[in-house]
Amino acid sequence: MKKYLIAFSVIALTSTAVTSCGEDFVDTEFFQSKPQEDIKTIEELQSFVFGAYGTMRGASYYGCDFVTIPELRSDAMYSNNRSGYYSTVSNYTMLSGDAYASGPYTAMYTTIAKANIILGTSNNLTWGETVDPAQIALKIKQLKGQAYAVRAQALFDALRLFGQQYSGGTTGVVVPLQYNPSANMARSSVQQTQAQIEADFNSALANLTGNANQVYSDKTVLNEFSVKALMSRYYLYKGDYAKVRSLVNDVVASGKYSVIPRDSYLTSWTLNNAASNSVFELAVGPIAALGSTSIHYKIAPANSYVNMPVKSAVVSSISAQDIRRSIFSASQNAAGTYIAAKYPNDNGEDNIRVSRYEEIILNGIEAELNGGSAAKAQTYWEMILKNRLTDILDANGNVVTSVAAQIAALGPIDMTKLKSERRKELVGEGFRMWDLLRWGGPIPKNATNGNVTANIAIGDNKLAFPIPLAETNVAGTLVKSNPGYDN
Repeated sequence: MKKYLIAFSVIALTSTAVTSCGEDFVDTEFFQSKPQEDIKTIEELQSFVFGAYGTMRGASYYGCDFVTIPELRSDAMYSNNRSGYYSTVSNYTMLSGDAYASGPYTAMYTTIAKANIILGTSNNLTWGETVDPAQIALKIKQLKGQAYAVRAQALFDALRLFGQQYSGGTTGVVVPLQYNPSANMARSSVQQTQAQIEADFNSALANLTGNANQVYSDKTVLNEFSVKALMSRYYLYKGDYAKVRSLVNDVVASGKYSVIPRDSYLTSWTLNNAASNSVFELAVGPIAALGSTSIHYKIAPANSYVNMPVKSAVVSSISAQDIRRSIFSASQNAAGTYIAAKYPNDNGEDNIRVSRYEEIILNGIEAELNGGSAAKAQTYWEMILKNRLTDILDANGNVVTSVAAQIAALGPIDMTKLKSERRKELVGEGFRMWDLLRWGGPIPKNATNGNVTANIAIGDNKLAFPIPLAETNVAGTLVKSNPGYDN
C-alpha cells in the first residue's frame, strides 16, 4: 500500500470536518496542521476518535453501501436498478474502477489511518479537565481502546469485502499498523489479517474493561460491551462458537441492553442514541444528515430512489401476528415491497445501527446450537419472539391463540429456523450475504424483478470485490489485484 491510499486519510484529516460526537456532530476547529504536528492534548486525540466514527458513517461505508450491498446480493432483497444504482454489483460485472469498490475501500482505510494516528500518539498529553497523571492515563486508554476496536472492525469489513476467503484464495488485505504516507505494503494472508483483527479487539478490551471513563448510556461511543458485541460477530463469521458463547454471555449478563418491546419496535429506529436495543450506533443527526446518499434513499418505498425491494418469500415468511411484518410497505412509484420502518427519516438523519442487541442474541443462538446448550438457544430465541408476536384474537377480542401457544407450536429452535429468524430480524441491515457465505453459500444472482438467474458458488472469484485500480495502478505498488478483474 503506497502513497495513493494514505492520501485519502490526509485529505480527510486536513479538512475541517474532523467531527465531534453527539447527535448533531458539531464541527471542531481542527485545521490542516494536525497531520504534520504531534497531538499534544486529549481534546485533540478525542477529535480524531470522533473523526474515525465520522468516516465510518459515510455513505460508502456504514451510511449506506456497505449495508445495502450484502442485502441485494442475497435471498432477502434485490436491486431493481432504478436510477442506475447497483447494476454492476447485482450483475457481477464490477471492474477495478467501480465506485462500489473504491468507495468502501477508501472509507475503510481512511478509518484505519485515523485509528493509526490515535494509536501512534504519545501518552504524554495534557487535558483541560485535570492535571492528575492517573486520570489522564486512564482517559488516553479509553480513547486508544476505541481506536483499537475501530481498526479491528475496519480490517474485518475490508477482509470480508476484498479478501479471498470465499473466492478460492488465501490472500487477505493490507494491514497497516502505523500512519505512514510513504508506506508500500503488500496484502497479508487471510490468517494474518484475522490474527491482527483479534489482537486489536483484545487490545481494545484491555484498555476499556473497567475503565471509569466509559459512559454506557452513550451508544455512539464504543465501550467494553459494545466491543464484545462486535467481537461476537467476528468470531461467529470465523466459526469459533465457544468464543461467541462467552462474549454473548458477557453482553447479556451486563444487563445494559434489552430486546426492544413489540410496542416500541417500529418507533425504535427513530430513537437516536436512545433505544434500549442499540449496542453501538454511529451518530448522524440533522447536521450530518446523509440526505439522498443515505440507506433510506435505497430501501424506502417513498421519498427515495425506491431501489431495493424485499423478496416476497421474506415477507410471506413473517406471520401476521409478528410486528416485523409491519416494517414493509408497497410503493406508489415502483413494483415490489419495501422497508418503511428502518431508517425512515427522509433526510437521512437516523443514526446508523452498527450493532443491535437482537443480533447479539441471534449470534448466541447459533453458537449454542453448535456445541453449546440447546436450552439456552431456545431461551434466547424466545427472548426475541416474546417481543415480536401478539395474541391471536377472535372477533370479540378473546384470545384464540396466545403468544406462548404460538411459540410452542413452532417447536424447538434449530439451524434451519435460526437462518430464517436472522433473515426476518436483520433484513435490510447488511448481514444476509455474509451469513450465506459463512454457511457455505451459494449466493443468488438476482434479476431486476427479484428472480434468481444463477447461483454463485463458494470459490467463485467474483465473491471478492476488485481492489480499486487507483490502488493497484500506483507505480511500484506491492498490492496485487484479485483474480478475474481487469487490473
